[in-house]
Amino acid sequence: MALSQRLEFVAWIVERRLAAILDGTARAGAPERIVAAMRHAAMGGGKRLRPFLVIETAGLFDVAAETAADAAAALECVHCYSLVHDDLPAMDNDDLRRGRPTVHKAFDEWTAILAGDALLTLAFDVLAGCAAPGGPATNTALIASLARAAGPAGMVGGQCLDLEADKLGLPSEPDAAHVERLQALKTGAIIRAACEFGAILGRAGQSERRALETYGQRLGVAFQIADDLLDVEGDAAAMGKAARKDAAKATLHGAADVETAKRRLAALAAEAVAALAPFGTRADTLRETVAFTLQRER
Repeated sequence: MALSQRLEFVAWIVERRLAAILDGTARAGAPERIVAAMRHAAMGGGKRLRPFLVIETAGLFDVAAETAADAAAALECVHCYSLVHDDLPAMDNDDLRRGRPTVHKAFDEWTAILAGDALLTLAFDVLAGCAAPGGPATNTALIASLARAAGPAGMVGGQCLDLEADKLGLPSEPDAAHVERLQALKTGAIIRAACEFGAILGRAGQSERRALETYGQRLGVAFQIADDLLDVEGDAAAMGKAARKDAAKATLHGAADVETAKRRLAALAAEAVAALAPFGTRADTLRETVAFTLQRER
């Protein structure tokens, strides 16, 4: 199956699982408005790269896509929450996401904040209740992995560094090391967790788990550099969001230049691919995913 077909197949699985989870949330008594905002945030768009990585890395250990779907959907809930909050006026103040009005534009700010909170907490509910291979110990490991990746030493910490640069001008002249730390936390932590999820679900050995964590970490930083370059060179219509908004943010092309950023992007891609060596041809789809990250237009 070609990578594009595989991406579409996994997106369909995840979309179906997210719809079922949100239907269950509504049946449990959640207010209609909050569920509608959660659906707006989570459904009908996006690359679904993070859940794709969960399912593909789990597949290295013969874990079926449907078996990994709950964990993949939970991680996607956290990603979607982060986008809802990232788009808020107090943060990036974006009007468009995936070619549609952002949640605070489609509803209002307080609804967007609560929808993001709801998606975040729902993720842990899903992980606690899913039928994971290996039983409760696997559920606990998944919860711990996501908590670390999404928390203050992960995605939230990276967002803080990003906003310090954007809102406070700190540091006044960010260097490449600062930018890469920011990117490793803001974007890399959740992408690394997606790959770690696959290893946890597959009950991988330590060496295999480290290999997948390395792959995820390098891919995550590469993804953010590519995203920053898209803001400079990309087309807003193709991206489905505003372009050239990140001039005040800490980026590698800002700390150095565009060519330096492209060289670092290529080096990270090579390191990600190299990390997959223990898996042989079984990891070919994950190798293709690296190229997809470098070549994407949105």
